[in-house]
Amino acid sequence: MVPDEDKDLVRRSLRGDRQAFELLVTKYQQPLFNYFGRLVQERELSQDFTQEVFLRAYAALHTYKEKYQFSTWLFRIASNLLIDHWRKKKLSLVSIDAEVDSEDHRPLQLPDYEPPVSEAYEKRELMEKIELAISRLPEALRELFVLRHMNDFSYEEIAAIKRLPVGTVKNRVFQARELLRSRLEER
Repeated sequence: MVPDEDKDLVRRSLRGDRQAFELLVTKYQQPLFNYFGRLVQERELSQDFTQEVFLRAYAALHTYKEKYQFSTWLFRIASNLLIDHWRKKKLSLVSIDAEVDSEDHRPLQLPDYEPPVSEAYEKRELMEKIELAISRLPEALRELFVLRHMNDFSYEEIAAIKRLPVGTVKNRVFQARELLRSRLEER
């Protein structure tokens, strides 16, 4: 689907076509789940957040402005939900150099069904290192990195989602990449 199709589906949803909204859910469910999964690293919480975003989006669909991409609007809702979650949780700041020793902080792992076993093992080992390095990024950098490199949003879309200047987004994504690179080179 192209962005204009999203806008058409929103219009149809506003006229009461439930199947149109279901198509939007189908299109964006996995990208939202992946976004939350990488940021909260809890499968059930990621599923809950994904569902909550669609509930909020459906309730606020009449406020969507067609001059924006639907995906940007939807991920803005997701970003606000995360901010609310982190505020409620009052997450303590953790040094990027601190060792993760709790099982609660292990990176989210998804099964890899591709043979051969040796490749799957090597790929899984590399992904664990990358996920661990991503999980150790400061939250502000991690979220922008995930939006850019995991969800393939443009810098301009991220700036709209986060309400930041494009230059700030580019700088923070660069900082995140550099921190990841240095952490992965250490290992």
